[in-house]
Amino acid sequence: MDQITAILDRLLALHPKEIDLSLGRMERLLAALGNPENKLPPTIHIAGTNGKGSVTATMRAMLEAGGKRCHVYTSPHLVAFNERIRLGADGKFVGDPKLFDALFRCEEANAGQEITFFEITTAAAILLFAENPADVLLLEVGLGGRLDATNVIDRPLATVITPISMDHEKFLGEDVTAIAAEKAGILKRDCPVVVAPQEDAVMAVIERKAARLKAPVHRFGQEFTSYEDHGRLVFQDEEGLYDLPLPSLIGRHQYINAGIAIATLKASGVWPGERQAAEGLRSVNWPGRLQSLTHGPLVDQCPEGAEIWLDGGHNPGAGVSIAAFMGEQEERHPKPLYMISGMLTTKDPVGFFRSFAGLAREVLTVPISNTTTARDPEELAQFAAEAGLESAAFGSLAHAISHIVEAAQDDREPPRILICGSLYLAGEVLAVNGMPPQ
Repeated sequence: MDQITAILDRLLALHPKEIDLSLGRMERLLAALGNPENKLPPTIHIAGTNGKGSVTATMRAMLEAGGKRCHVYTSPHLVAFNERIRLGADGKFVGDPKLFDALFRCEEANAGQEITFFEITTAAAILLFAENPADVLLLEVGLGGRLDATNVIDRPLATVITPISMDHEKFLGEDVTAIAAEKAGILKRDCPVVVAPQEDAVMAVIERKAARLKAPVHRFGQEFTSYEDHGRLVFQDEEGLYDLPLPSLIGRHQYINAGIAIATLKASGVWPGERQAAEGLRSVNWPGRLQSLTHGPLVDQCPEGAEIWLDGGHNPGAGVSIAAFMGEQEERHPKPLYMISGMLTTKDPVGFFRSFAGLAREVLTVPISNTTTARDPEELAQFAAEAGLESAAFGSLAHAISHIVEAAQDDREPPRILICGSLYLAGEVLAVNGMPPQ
């Protein structure tokens, strides 16, 4: 066992619960570390249910195209923990020596007291961000917002609320307005907030909170918009219009995410310029989100000519976006769609699968080996059937692929395979396929 794995295992054992939303433990530890949260670079804070990672990746690509150094914090990771922390000096994931040093210092300062894994590892990230130079910190919320461990900054450049839908109801509330109230907890007095398209009830919650804090609101569809026109991305706000290339990230929902990224950089006062934005849109990369797998050991196991897509989306909102993209692919080039899915027990599988009814030929459910909270494949297959889909459970990813190979022998077209339902499953697939994130 290497040093990083050993210390992460120790930190995981400091609290009996994986999730226990509170800021008290975080504030105690940061005080013991000398309050590094007060020494961070100018920060953009991002919350929401879907699209946080894509918006963050798009902002980073644009800022770096403009010569800015960006720290980035995201979660969870796909293959290695280091992916959660990107340092601005070279734009790469934190190296093992720096990561171990920060984790060890947090462990020492915590002195064995109860604290969640996400809290103490977020403290380590904040320590790294404070001690290494950068022009901007892109700080993604882990869960919710109001009581999330990242919500320890007093005055960000801007806050962002991406689309909100049902997710983590056990911790955030039983309806979207309760969830919206938790996510709006990152808003700060007089700091602009950029808001993605939302249900009316959700938008009302955000607007009320913004009004109390005198936070200027930039709403998609009102203060700004973005859309595809003749193969180009059009962004328009009160200042004018930009004619830009489409983002390299796949899916029509990325046109909205790109618009949110542009509006946020403008509201934050760090807009790099139209030319740099265009360069960033062409280069943006975010693994595990409608990622096309074209080579590697796992791809070699699939039927010859198969089209393979990987997406870590896991809630009803993500299901709608992924199914819309798969529907577009079916209209463009009909192929039998097979879904391979694993999911955590905290997710709504029926809500996720429902969007694929009438589109997918079969859902093949599999276990996820790199988490202890995955649903049993038999149970998950029952949920897929409840959503109106043919389904079958398999003991492994390899067995599910073997089933597709056999079933595809009678098809006139090679299959389209969608591996989805969990970022943990996406990470497992990338590890097996030898394609770690960059």
